[in-house]
Formats: sequence, C-alpha cells, structure tokens
Amino acid sequence: MNRDYWMYKASHFSELYIEGVRTFIRVAEANRVNKGNESISCPCNLCKNFKTFNCIGEIEYHLLQNGFVPNYTCWSRHGETLLDCATSSSNININNSTYNNDSYVDEDAHHSNDPNDNFNEMFDDMETNMGDVEQEKLQRLFEEAETPLYSGSKFMKLDVVCRLINLKSKNGWTDKSFTSLLEVLHDILPKDNVLPISTYQAKKLMCPMRLEVERIHACPNNCMLYRKEFEKKHNCVFCGASRYKRKKDSDEVDDDVTKNGPPAKMLWYLPIIPRLKRLFSNEKEAKLLCWHSEERVTDGKLRHVADSPQWRNIDKKYPEFGKEMRNIRFGLSSDGINPFGNISSCHSTWPVLLCIYNLPPWLCMKRKYIMMSLLIQGPRQPGNDIDVYLSPLIDDIKTLWSSGVDVYDAYKKQHFQLRAMIFCTISDFPAYGNLSGYKTKGKKACPVCEDQRSSIWLTNSKKTIYMGHRRFLPKGHRFRKQTIEFDGSIEIRTMRKRFDAFSRVASINVVLGKDFVLIKMPFGKKSQFFFIVLLETFGC
Repeated sequence: MNRDYWMYKASHFSELYIEGVRTFIRVAEANRVNKGNESISCPCNLCKNFKTFNCIGEIEYHLLQNGFVPNYTCWSRHGETLLDCATSSSNININNSTYNNDSYVDEDAHHSNDPNDNFNEMFDDMETNMGDVEQEKLQRLFEEAETPLYSGSKFMKLDVVCRLINLKSKNGWTDKSFTSLLEVLHDILPKDNVLPISTYQAKKLMCPMRLEVERIHACPNNCMLYRKEFEKKHNCVFCGASRYKRKKDSDEVDDDVTKNGPPAKMLWYLPIIPRLKRLFSNEKEAKLLCWHSEERVTDGKLRHVADSPQWRNIDKKYPEFGKEMRNIRFGLSSDGINPFGNISSCHSTWPVLLCIYNLPPWLCMKRKYIMMSLLIQGPRQPGNDIDVYLSPLIDDIKTLWSSGVDVYDAYKKQHFQLRAMIFCTISDFPAYGNLSGYKTKGKKACPVCEDQRSSIWLTNSKKTIYMGHRRFLPKGHRFRKQTIEFDGSIEIRTMRKRFDAFSRVASINVVLGKDFVLIKMPFGKKSQFFFIVLLETFGC
C-alpha cells in the first residue's frame, strides 16, 4: 500500500484511511510491547510525535480527527526503519492511477516556522545515510526523543537540548557560557531532570545528527598535508619543519601523533559526499535539485546557469553526465577573510565554498545551500600554495566525476550513481591568480593578452595601467581612428588569438611551500586545481 496516498490524500472518513490507521496502531502497539514502554508518541498533525499517551484509543482518535504529521511515511518513531518501509506490504488495494506523487504539496511544511516540525525529517534523513555501526546510536537518539525532561514535563529531553543548541549557534555563545547556562537551568528545574550539565554532554547527545569533519594537520610553511602516506610523519618531508607547536624541536616525540601537542597548522575539511547524500535523502531538497531540468522555463532567455552555452557544451561533450539531471554542477569560490571582526591585515583565513547550480536561481546563493568544504587557517594566507590545501576536495571531486557514489533519492524513491563536477569558479582577480597560478600583477597581469598587453607605468602615481582595449572592437569601428580621445595613435591591431594554456605549464615542476621560490613567469606553477582536475578528470 502506498502510505503517501492514504495518509495524506485519502479522506479521514474513508475505509482506506481508517484501515491504515488501524495498521499503524498495531505497529505502534507491537513496538511498545517490544521495548517495554508505557506510552506511545502521537504522530497526529497537532502532537507531532512530541506528546505521548498511555491510551492507544486516544492516539487513534487524534489521527482520525487531525491526520498524520507531514512526511511521516516511515514510522521511525514507532520501531520502523527505511528498509522496513521499503519491504513492507499490506492487503489494502488502491487505484494508483488516481494518485500523482507530484501533485501533493504540503504548504504547511514549507512555511512553518517551528523548528521542531522538521524533527521527523531529520531522523529519516539520518537513517538513510548511516551504517550498521551507527544505527545503535540512532536508536538511542530515538529513545532520548521520547524521554521527558523531568517527571510530568510536556517537553522531551532531545527537544530541549536541540533548542538550546540552536540558540547557542545563532547567538555565538562560547562553550564556557553555554555550560554555565546548562548548570543554572539544571539547578532551576526539578531534581529528577535529565538536562545535560555541560556543552560536551549536549553535543554527545546529538552526535548522530552531525556531519563528518576532518581535521588535517599541515606544514606551517604550506609545503604539505599530513594525510595518506604522510599521516604518521612528525616533520615536513620538504622543509623539515616540525608538525607540532613545540618550544624545542629536539624534544622526543611519541609515535602516536595525537600525543605530541597541538599542530603548527591545521586544515578543516568538511567532506562533500556525505552532505550531498543528506540533501538527496530529504524529499523536498531532492526535488529542488531537479528543478533545472523539470521546472525551468526554456524559452531562449538567460534566467539560470542551465541556460548558458557552457552548460549545453558540457552536456554535448559528456552525454552520459548530462543525461542524468541529478548530477551536481558546483561553483567554487574562495577568498580571504578576517574572522575576528576587524579590518586588520595581519590575519587571513581562507574558506573554500561550493554553491549548487542545480537549484532554482533564488536558492543557489542562499546560505542554507552553500557548502563550506575547506577552512584554511591563518594567520598567513596560503597564496599560490593553496593547491596543497585543495587536495582533499580534489580527491572527492575526482571520485564524484569518475565512478560516482551510490545515493538514495527520496524524491524519486530510488538509488542512483551521483556524479558531480566543478562548473565554474567565482573569485576576485588576486584569488584567481592564486587558484590558476597566473601572475596577476605587473606588466603582464592580463591572462587574455599576456605578452601582447599594452601596459603603461605612471611615474607620478607609481601604478601600472592597461591600455589598448580598442583592438577588441570590430574592424572599421570609428573609435579605432580617433587619436586625441585616446592615446594619440590609430589602433590597427586585432584581438589576440586563443592559445593553449595547458602547453604553457606542461613542463613546469614547482615544489610548493614558503621556503621555495616560484618561477617568475606569467604561469608560476602548474595549478593542482585547474590543470589536474581539468586534464586528468575531464580529459580536456
């Protein structure tokens, strides 16, 4: 039986809905007996699984009167998993031709401001992406969601902790101040309350909800990352600098790298594959990721990135990638920021952000859908050595492009091989120079004109300016013959022909790091990002 139909489309007075409610009551009662609980959470549209009742008849009355909480087709709070939902069956017959899965839109779920309304969706999303080892943690989390804060309380333990964590995040509370708040609340509440009394306990309670974060040690001179074959090294293999912050480099080190003190420099990597899986495991988000193909108006006007020639060229060159509309196209952006709220130039931390162009144009740049994949710590900016820190992201992008990863699509209710690519980059000119390896300063700063530039040094202002833009005009244009209005000469040159940038860097072999000098030429390095990703992954 298709639960999405009888739970949300059928009338509450129909035999189909009544029989479905009775089926749910049998499942919930069996789960209560199995776990030895005294009460059952009510999944009606008013209680939303946050109220529990000892009387099963009261829950049945609520469901017949109010209907089910939105998007609760998997009864995860009553003993089911997604696997049980996929393999379960019932003897209730319905006419599938009268039901269109796309026709049902829950307006209340879209516009609700109550953060607890998404609790069930969060549980369902986590079940999709967890292995067998973490399923036990998730089941304990379900139990915490049904545990009252204290005897007779209408609030559940997990609900209260989630609200407090949200307040901490929104208002920028420190861990110390948050711990003090928990201690005060614990003393105010009745003695039998189960509220955590420290930030550590609160975060540990919610650990199944979190996404993975990798803390990768880095050489203080930006030479290398301590990962893969260098994971157990204590010194940089290129410059010999110590991996740790230590007063004396001669001090003995333990074989366990976690026992030798804090790292000299660290990279924070937030893996993108688990986050993509989490997006597709939510039905609403998965539907939005198909918007560019299913709902975009194609009338020849440029309203979305999918309307661009570059999008069509990629589909034409890589038809297997283009025919799967769920494949992700990223826009990568990176720049330096000062996280301490002032304009001092003594510190520069570099985040690397990814925006998803599959989404509608009004959502592409929303904070919710922008993924921070890397956070490169300061105080010095990485500069051209940013390639060292991009390597974990590049490895994931290669995996997503070549073989892809198996992902469950909650919108289409199927598994598929998800692939992704870097569609474009978004950066200012200095950051563009760091990513590409091109020298964006001096007389040859323009990557299009290169040695055919028209640069003039202004002696008084001590600056270089760039002229000669009239050569990009069509032949015979009247501006080409004007001399007084421009630099006093007639422009007869034409635009430079396209050149192969890959051949310029094929023979360059640069060792990155602050202790090494880059080659002084327009292309000072072979960019790991542009040339390894483009050449090896996309075969350009």
